[in-house]
Amino acid sequence: MPDPLVSSFAPSGTLRIAINLGNPILAKRADDGGATGVSVDLGRALADRLGVGCTLVVVETAGRSVDVVSDEEADIGFFAIDPVRGAKIAFTAPYVLIEGTYLVRDDDPVHAVDDVDRPGRRVVVGKGSAYDLFLTRDIEEAGIVRVADARAVVDTFLADPTAVAAGVRQVLEADARRVPGLRVLDGRFMTIRQAVGIPKSRGAEAAAYLARFVEERKASGCVADARARHGIEGASVAPAGDAG
Repeated sequence: MPDPLVSSFAPSGTLRIAINLGNPILAKRADDGGATGVSVDLGRALADRLGVGCTLVVVETAGRSVDVVSDEEADIGFFAIDPVRGAKIAFTAPYVLIEGTYLVRDDDPVHAVDDVDRPGRRVVVGKGSAYDLFLTRDIEEAGIVRVADARAVVDTFLADPTAVAAGVRQVLEADARRVPGLRVLDGRFMTIRQAVGIPKSRGAEAAAYLARFVEERKASGCVADARARHGIEGASVAPAGDAG
């Protein structure tokens, strides 16, 4: 690869990869204390392609992941596409698609996603998450309660009888199995489009190369293979060329 392009991705000589542990569909804590998952595999594959070493910048929340890439404390990251995040980050097309939905109590009269946005209802979200950003624009009548750590969403929801919890379907389904008396609504309020991002300051050529790399990994079956290898269910590989 041309040296200027490699330098755009890894100016320090090592590709710094932001990994968000807040979404277990994409990454989780490894037995050795590091991280493992689909996003880790993609990041390491890109470093191999560039011919550089890599280091993982492991963070606990989506919002922090956006910050470290926006501030160039990391060179690439894995995020849901959102226009707010796009101010400083250039996104590829999505590589996986995930549903955002609601967790409610069994005795809650709400049975449809569209019925959540009502006066007196409170929606608990992880602060800075993709579904927080989306619902901030979309919710008109319900209130939004933001918690710093997405893993605390369910505990906050359980303490408030007027609340529902918003999040990734697979995570909420695991919570419903863990805590008796809860159910996940059918349907979704959004499709969460998980993509790879790079600071816009690195230039259009680097962003275009990253976009081609992601399309190649989808088309070759590498993303699907990583999803199967890590036992990820529910998330689907985005279609080739899908811009969301």
